[in-house]
Amino acid sequence: MKLKYTKSNIIRGAIIYSIGDTIAAIILNEFLWTRIVGIVFIGATVYAFEIPNYFSWIDRKTKALKKSKLTLTKTALAILYFNPFWIARHLLFIKLFSGNVNHIGWQLVYISFWSFLVNIPISFVANYVIQNRIHLNWRFLASAIFSAIMAIYYALSETIFK
Repeated sequence: MKLKYTKSNIIRGAIIYSIGDTIAAIILNEFLWTRIVGIVFIGATVYAFEIPNYFSWIDRKTKALKKSKLTLTKTALAILYFNPFWIARHLLFIKLFSGNVNHIGWQLVYISFWSFLVNIPISFVANYVIQNRIHLNWRFLASAIFSAIMAIYYALSETIFK
C-alpha cells in the first residue's frame, strides 16, 4: 500500500481548513493568529495525510462490492471516519491553538457526539456525493471544502450543545 501525501493536498488542506475555521472564529469573536497558524498546520499535515489515505482505503476495501451496497458502504465508512472523536479532536486542536487548554475535557466529546448526531442527514448526503460521484483524486478537495463548512458548524456546536 502506497501512502499519499502530495503537495497539492498539503496546500489545499492548509488553505481550506483554515478558511473555514477562521470564518467560525470571526462569527464567535474568537479570532486569533495562533489559531489560524495552528489550523493551517493541522490542515497541511494531519488532515492532508490522513483523509486522502483513508479515502484510498475505502476504495480498496469496497472494490468487490456492486451498486447500492457499494455506494452505501462507501458513504457509511466516510461518515464513520468523521465520527464524534474526530470532531472532538478538531475541537481539541482549536482549544490548543487558542490557548484555552483549561477548556479541554470530556465535554468536547459530549459536544461532538451531539454535533455528529444532528449532522448525520447532511453528512450522509455530502459523503455520498464525495465518495460516489467525485473521483478519488479530487475527494480530499471536496471533503476539505465540506469540512471547512462543517468547521463553522463544529465551532458553533460548542455554543449550541453545551
